[in-house]
Amino acid sequence: MTEIVTFGCRLNAYESEAIRARAAEAGLGDAIVFNTCAVTGEAVRQSRQAIRKARRANPHAKIIVTGCAAQTEPETYAGMTEVDLILGNTEKLDAASYADFGVGTAERVRVNDIMSVKETASQFVDSFEGRARAFLQIQNGCDHRCTFCIIPYGRGNSRSVPMGAVVEEAQRLVAAGFPEIVLTGVDLTAYGADLPGAPSLGKLVRKILKLVPELTRLRLSSIDSIEADGDLMTAIAEEQRLMPHFHLSAQSGDDMILKRMKRRHSRADTIAFCNEVRRLRPDAAFGADLIAGFPTETEEMFENSRKLVEDAGLSLLHVFPFSPRKGTPAARMPQVPREIVKARAARLRVHGAKALAARLVSLVGREMNLLVEKPGFGRTDCFAPAQFAGAAQPGTVLRAHIVGTHTDHLIAEPPA
Repeated sequence: MTEIVTFGCRLNAYESEAIRARAAEAGLGDAIVFNTCAVTGEAVRQSRQAIRKARRANPHAKIIVTGCAAQTEPETYAGMTEVDLILGNTEKLDAASYADFGVGTAERVRVNDIMSVKETASQFVDSFEGRARAFLQIQNGCDHRCTFCIIPYGRGNSRSVPMGAVVEEAQRLVAAGFPEIVLTGVDLTAYGADLPGAPSLGKLVRKILKLVPELTRLRLSSIDSIEADGDLMTAIAEEQRLMPHFHLSAQSGDDMILKRMKRRHSRADTIAFCNEVRRLRPDAAFGADLIAGFPTETEEMFENSRKLVEDAGLSLLHVFPFSPRKGTPAARMPQVPREIVKARAARLRVHGAKALAARLVSLVGREMNLLVEKPGFGRTDCFAPAQFAGAAQPGTVLRAHIVGTHTDHLIAEPPA
């Protein structure tokens, strides 16, 4: 049996299921595959710690390391005696990488030049272990070079899965019993620029909803709001099956920091996008990635990020204390002291928790749909977490009445 340990983003979660399928095709057994993340140094540290722990608990298992950290710093894992094989982000999706394992012909480190990869094919994953919703990869890589980010060197340049293959996989996922699909990618709003005719993300969304009428809920993972196209805005306004929760790659609420990050949007752009979506879809909710303690960030600059929560109406924050990544321009900029970085991240998380609590209170008294993720727990269309009494099975979409809140989730009951 092959165990998959996943770190990081939804795209990694999707690819872990592809790894599971490819490893099964190859007949790999008694193995643990670590699908790593390279976003922060802490993510790399956690993966190394998990590998050492796994080796102590499973002295005879084959340990394979792959993912973005394996792609960007294979030498880190090559130096670990616990690791048997290191695969790059392309190699991990090839059954042959697992088929010749342990026969003496395979190199221990197999990591290619990710920038040479020009296409991304659909993996046709139709099973997600322990999950009520399915992920569907539509794009990989990134053409932008934000000064803090190592991910383009782990994922390569932007490349898209053709629309026909995306629709076909969506149909497979619905046939497999998933009521909700989450479209995933590294830079989702860059979708289609490399394909014939350059179809946009909005065109793809509308195509899926038209050609897969049995799909109950379609959701987007993180998006770059400045790249949202007209068709996407139309879909937000008109397509009720497109879920009204939008997670933004905002990163900061200060214009000078955004420039030093080499982002393409301003503070005002984030606020304007949220206001426009809210006008088109009054029930919309917004989350955001925010980095605390970016190099040169002053207290005033940090306050601009903190105030963005109110000004844009954000309610579900992913807060990252800045972590310098070797090889990125931001690692060479004047650094904020670590204790200040950590303190600002903690303050931002507290602020985000208050914003979430306030949004949850605003939903009390409403009837909402819940996708059941596990017994007694589900999420609304706007991704608010909810607990309920009852025996509804994971993957069920049920109607519920919101009767109260408790710290960070809603309390729901069947409607009277």
